[in-house]
Amino acid sequence: MESPNLVAKSSSDKLKEEERRFLLTRFVMEDPDLVEILQTLRELDLPDWWLVSGAIYQTVWNCLTGKSQGHGIKDFDIAYFDPAENSYDAEDLIIKQVNAAIPDLADRLEVRNQARVHLWYPEKFGHAYPQLKSSADSLNYYMCTTHAVAVRLEEDDSLSIAAPFGLEDIFALTIRPCHSLPSNVKHYGEKAKRMMRLWPELKVLDWQTEQPIRL
Repeated sequence: MESPNLVAKSSSDKLKEEERRFLLTRFVMEDPDLVEILQTLRELDLPDWWLVSGAIYQTVWNCLTGKSQGHGIKDFDIAYFDPAENSYDAEDLIIKQVNAAIPDLADRLEVRNQARVHLWYPEKFGHAYPQLKSSADSLNYYMCTTHAVAVRLEEDDSLSIAAPFGLEDIFALTIRPCHSLPSNVKHYGEKAKRMMRLWPELKVLDWQTEQPIRL
């Protein structure tokens, strides 16, 4: 499998899912910030941990569009799942532990226990949120299919990838709504505009019709 040929065709629909996973792994493992985070999280061994969403798909976009490493990546979302310790104070201890372990990136780390999201989400956003069964379960409720991706570095240095909607939209530079959480519609257009400013190559689909729209 020759990766240069894959990169050349990666923005088309010719790639197979296996090839997309190969490229995503390559892009992630060539990024020193992501590697530092993944290696540190593996050492910390938080329960059911994953590095999720923006830092993953935006790294792919940067590689596909020739942008510099880290372009547009404002934070690194880290999910873990611990229903036995789902208090605010317990989560705060984990946040401090991770920040201390990665001090050079601490101000950009967002660590959240997915076992307690349903406890605070209604008050913050005004809508109910399902009680999750795992960290990967949270990917089903992201705003866009593109957002729903997570990676974890295993003991044998392989990279596990969770992507319930597949990787096609990420590699097609497409923002497609995920309707699992209807309240997401309120912020869909706003977030799509921000991403379009950073990656003008993107195609944004309408929340209702899923037809391409101009923002």
